[in-house]
Amino acid sequence: MAKVRAKVWARSAATTGSEPVVLDIDASLVEIHSENKEGTAAHYKGGFGFHPMFCFADATGEALAAMLRPGNAAANSIADHVAVLDAAVSQLPAEIAAGHRAGDDPDLVGRVVRVRTDSAGCTDFVSHCRDRNIGFSVVARTTTAIHGAIHKIHTDADDAWQPALGTDGRLRDDAFVTELTDAVDLSGWPPGTRLIVRREPRHQGAQQSLFPSEQWRYWGHYTDQEGDPAVLDADMRAHAHVEQHIARLKDSGAARFPFTAFDANAAWLALVCWAADLVRWFQLLCLTGPLTRANPKALRWRIFHAPARAVYRGGRLVLRLLDDWPDTPALLDADKRLRQLA
Repeated sequence: MAKVRAKVWARSAATTGSEPVVLDIDASLVEIHSENKEGTAAHYKGGFGFHPMFCFADATGEALAAMLRPGNAAANSIADHVAVLDAAVSQLPAEIAAGHRAGDDPDLVGRVVRVRTDSAGCTDFVSHCRDRNIGFSVVARTTTAIHGAIHKIHTDADDAWQPALGTDGRLRDDAFVTELTDAVDLSGWPPGTRLIVRREPRHQGAQQSLFPSEQWRYWGHYTDQEGDPAVLDADMRAHAHVEQHIARLKDSGAARFPFTAFDANAAWLALVCWAADLVRWFQLLCLTGPLTRANPKALRWRIFHAPARAVYRGGRLVLRLLDDWPDTPALLDADKRLRQLA
């Protein structure tokens, strides 16, 4: 898979160039309705099943690494985070992975790699990232120090907030960002770590906030990246893409584990990830427009289940499609691109 991935990345506009390669780590619960499957356990939400951890490439949505774990596996396990990160790096093309293994010389780095995680990354995991010359952005947990810093801004310098950026890159008039790096003690973090906090109007059903407030919801992250706080905040919010990637895997077989043995189910999860990556490569290299981002269900109905016939005529493969099938032009274009790749 790594060898093929390197060829795909060399041909895709989403992965060529010199922009940083962003990796997203997250875990997700999978409910299992049988106690006969090895390795299943009760989890913190009161259900029962597995708690796999994944690492995705943000630019493409590929599942670079997946680790099947019991339902009671800790969300903030440093060992699991490091293992998944190392497995993901091993799937990157050699020129990108260079310098990003444990103990590598920073001079070997040819392309920047960053990893984003939720608050489970607020552990010694970030030190392991630094040991691999990998940048980090991790969701901040609520602490008394952050409470005090936010309160001080409200009382002494409320104008320290700057407008946040929307998904379209435009300034928002209802959300604001500030940097609290100098207002909290970051001595336990790697040198260069910054704390960025965003506030937005509190709405009904909003998740837990960094700071108790009836008007605002506060959300922040630690990062060792340089740049404007609003830009860093917008980048970290893009970590939410991981939920879409996980949903795609679950729609492709990761929501059901058919075997009793744990190792067999771990192999099943690996196969699901490989199959999902093959589909993503097909979308990246052969499809255009909205189909490049379509979910598996849409692809099944529009592309994979399209009525067609492949016949050989004169030693050539001929693809016959219905003229009135809505996606016939896309299928013909994909066939043309496949032939060019071959």
